Amino acid sequence: MVRLEGGSGTGEGRVEIYHAGEWGTVMDDDWGMEDANVVCRQLGFVSAVDAPCCARFGEGSGKIWMDNVACSGSESRLDECGFDGWGIAPSDSHAEDASVICSH
Repeated sequence: MVRLEGGSGTGEGRVEIYHAGEWGTVMDDDWGMEDANVVCRQLGFVSAVDAPCCARFGEGSGKIWMDNVACSGSESRLDECGFDGWGIAPSDSHAEDASVICSH
């Protein structure tokens, strides 16, 4: 499961993913439109219009579940994309939390 937090409306926010019974964030290293499109489609939107970096919608807390996400854009769920492994991140700082803005 994924959700968007901190946005001012539906379809935008910090990307959070549920794993091992806990919500956590995704680092924005290598984050781009292919990754954002997968998140938006997973949430029922057509596509993404932006993949902002640097905790655009505020810093999350808790686990950083994914880093160096590498979607091709054809995946149906974010956890089908390549990444470094659950909970493997270079730091515990949420200053690089990934964000998306989906098209309505």
